[in-house]
Amino acid sequence: MLDKYVSFAKKTMQDKILILDFGSQYTQLIARKIRELNVYCEIYPFNKLPEISEEIKGVILSGSPFSVKDKQAPIVNIDEIKRKKPILGICYGAQYLANNYGGLVEASEKREYGRANLINISTKCKLFNEIPEKTQVWMSHADTIMKLPQDYEIIANTESIEVAAFKVINEQTYGLQFHPEVYHSTLGQKILQNFVVEICSVKQNWTPKSFIESSIYDIQQKVGDEKVILGLSGGVDSSVAAILLHKAIKEKLICVFVDNGLLRLNEYEEVLESYKYMGLNVIGVDAKKAFLEELKGVSEPEKKRKIIGKVFIDVFTAEAKKIDGVKWLAQGTIYPDVIESVSVNGPSQTIKSHHNVGGLPEKLNLKIIEPLRLLFKDEVRRIGKALEIDLNILGRHPFPGPGLAIRILGDISQEKIDVLQKVDNIFISGLKTANLYDDVWQAATILLPIKSVGVMGDERTYENVVALRAVTSTDGMTADWVHLPYEFLANISTKIINEVKGVNRVVYDISSKPPATIEWE
Repeated sequence: MLDKYVSFAKKTMQDKILILDFGSQYTQLIARKIRELNVYCEIYPFNKLPEISEEIKGVILSGSPFSVKDKQAPIVNIDEIKRKKPILGICYGAQYLANNYGGLVEASEKREYGRANLINISTKCKLFNEIPEKTQVWMSHADTIMKLPQDYEIIANTESIEVAAFKVINEQTYGLQFHPEVYHSTLGQKILQNFVVEICSVKQNWTPKSFIESSIYDIQQKVGDEKVILGLSGGVDSSVAAILLHKAIKEKLICVFVDNGLLRLNEYEEVLESYKYMGLNVIGVDAKKAFLEELKGVSEPEKKRKIIGKVFIDVFTAEAKKIDGVKWLAQGTIYPDVIESVSVNGPSQTIKSHHNVGGLPEKLNLKIIEPLRLLFKDEVRRIGKALEIDLNILGRHPFPGPGLAIRILGDISQEKIDVLQKVDNIFISGLKTANLYDDVWQAATILLPIKSVGVMGDERTYENVVALRAVTSTDGMTADWVHLPYEFLANISTKIINEVKGVNRVVYDISSKPPATIEWE
């Protein structure tokens, strides 16, 4: 599992911050906030502590759904890190630093959830440089630090709790009871900047240019003279991965675009056409029949994903055998795919599996390379822009690997695919015509497994219901529903019902992530 967290930055000895993940839902936000500072960071599971090498300039301990008092609480030995590297504990991380080194953490009536304001801020502390009194922060904790170890000092309070932040005397070790990474901590980014730049002395040189340079070097070192086969989807991730690989290994990259029968309307032909002008060697494979035969009668979402993953592997195996010298399978896996598919020994839950994450069966006999696996979606787009990829490709909404299979709730048939493709085309085309497409991070249509009573003309109907979904997001980890204009939704609903035979009702999904995921399955 450790290979999921290995850095690409071998050539430049890239300065980095190590984030130890105790299972918090906010761990990925810590990483994103730090990367926005042009500082590279990596997330490791708490129980997979790497060697603390020279390029690691500081360590952050994340929050956790557990209490430090729980028997199953995640524990890590940081004795070898303390005093050698700056440490910042956040929420659970702060409580762990207090509890593990002689302090007292207990459940208390003095709990804080939501907004709070810092008071009595230590102005001499580097962590709070340019952080004024009454700064708003976000609290989310049931336990409270009741007593600090002997060599700790308080550096901030709130009106409700005494220990809102602390520092270890004569050490660059700090603890924050609040979450600086979330939006509601108004100067949280500045606090993180103070830690990584001022205290850890990290160079702010992690940029698209540096990523591209070191990635090309790493790809060349890893692949050598061997050939790579890449599955293109037409989306942002696989396109950026393809161009990055092409820059590194040129003609040794062979791209394959598979029509699984679950793409958007006319997408197969349009994608093949678009790649003609990108200098890529692309082979188109019509595998619709193979996918639909395997999916026949299958309703369970996870089973659908696994079947699609298996058939993809079979198709790639067949294509790879036709090409001499292929040793690698490249994929456009990005960080949210990895995060949502990897459990941190219990605290983090696997929300769904991704057919493009993890080991491939031995029968494939290809090594895997994923040049984007440590990037969030917004970072992928910035890399793509630096690579001068067509903005029409970079601006495309994310589309799930399993395609419409997970937007057809229940079993799959060609008839249902035809219906959903037409509905989807009306919705996406409508967004573009109304100049709303770029205001939406991802738009989807979902075919529900229910029938609805309706009246069309003088006849009663009993036909399909479709749901429209449009969300805003930056990386897919969190998302909010888009307040599309009522007039637009009314026009789209009318157009769908009038033009798509078999649909008599359209609904709009107004749930956010969390608690709902972006996709329904």
